Amino acid sequence: MKLGYHIGYWSSGPPEGALEAIRAAEELGFDSVWTAEGYGSDALTPLAWWGASTSRVTLGTNIVQMSARTPTATAMAAMTLDHLSGGRFVLGLGASGPQVVEGWYGQPYPRPLARTREYVEIVRKVVAREEPVTHSGKQYQLPLAGGTGLGKPLKSTVHPLRKHIPIYLAAEGPKNVALSAEICDGWLPLFFSPRTNGFYRAALEEGFARRAEPAGDFEVAASVPVIVHDDVEEAAQAIKPALALYIGGMGAKDVNFHHDVFARMGYEEVADKVQDLYLGGHKAEATAAIPTKLVEDTALIGPPAKIRDELAAWEESVVTTLLVRGDAATLRTVADVLS
Repeated sequence: MKLGYHIGYWSSGPPEGALEAIRAAEELGFDSVWTAEGYGSDALTPLAWWGASTSRVTLGTNIVQMSARTPTATAMAAMTLDHLSGGRFVLGLGASGPQVVEGWYGQPYPRPLARTREYVEIVRKVVAREEPVTHSGKQYQLPLAGGTGLGKPLKSTVHPLRKHIPIYLAAEGPKNVALSAEICDGWLPLFFSPRTNGFYRAALEEGFARRAEPAGDFEVAASVPVIVHDDVEEAAQAIKPALALYIGGMGAKDVNFHHDVFARMGYEEVADKVQDLYLGGHKAEATAAIPTKLVEDTALIGPPAKIRDELAAWEESVVTTLLVRGDAATLRTVADVLS
């Protein structure tokens, strides 16, 4: 199983020590480095800036939010970064959620699956550069229908370094996971648990069955918290606040995809309680309501021997890469335990 380094979201500014950690990741033999974007920093600029200090690792976005850019703008960025990195770029895409899509980007959220399918198709056409790009879909039209009438099909002035840039899809629900297997080169799961491996394997197989061409080396790069610590409870406490935020606050009461992941995992009552507490303004109580077992199902925490023992279940799952976070010292510790 490969290791990747996920820089994660910025807070009020750049994460301290990010460049040192990226250099350490490459030194330690990590396979990839990933950036994120929410409604603050973007994913592409830091990847280019910090990625310039690397020479070997794959550079990926986890994730570029589709509503933030038109498909052609994303394709332009992908080709640019692929050239600058010498063919090391992976485009990680995601639909995000209605709060961000409609609240921040001012774009409609309905029909995310259909929008994703069209978006990926257009990006592929731009990168392949085989003919002027046209698209007549329900979500996107190139040239624009009903405009001035002066729009014309265009072909990128830049020739791609690679005519096929890998695209990974961030997905949590079974239909979106299946879509990643059908039209993309990889899946970026969040809150994956080996105990739900069968559920996601079935969703992926459904998508593979619909592919026009064989999937090849389909990658599954899962973000997995890894905390090496003699005290399991203390390690869990470091993760619980973030879980409370995602389960309780990252979405509306009836539309929270992260909540749904844990409900499918068998924690529906816990997820409901955490959400009620969090939305009611009781964040500390919401955090306290998360059992350590839930943390252990989606993370690798505790003494080195425990982590190595539990790693076997991850290695037998659909996951091909573990994406870990932390500073340079943390990455060295994690690499030592997981190698």
